[in-house]
Amino acid sequence: MIKTLTRHGNSYAVVIDKPILELLNIAPETPLEISTDGNSILIAPAPDPAKAAKLKQARKGMIKKYGEAFRKLAK
Repeated sequence: MIKTLTRHGNSYAVVIDKPILELLNIAPETPLEISTDGNSILIAPAPDPAKAAKLKQARKGMIKKYGEAFRKLAK
């Protein structure tokens, strides 16, 4: 898909088609993280701090419960 920039006040915008937004589960109020590697622009839903904290807690629990097995498997 090829897009062009659209003037939006003193800036420019890229319009993202509704099917793409629906596929990625992005709503107008979804915070987006924009990054670049110097050649491309990556736009993705911003990480949810609550989910990250929950994942970190789950990871700690797994290490506590299965840490020894993980160490043996790593050898």
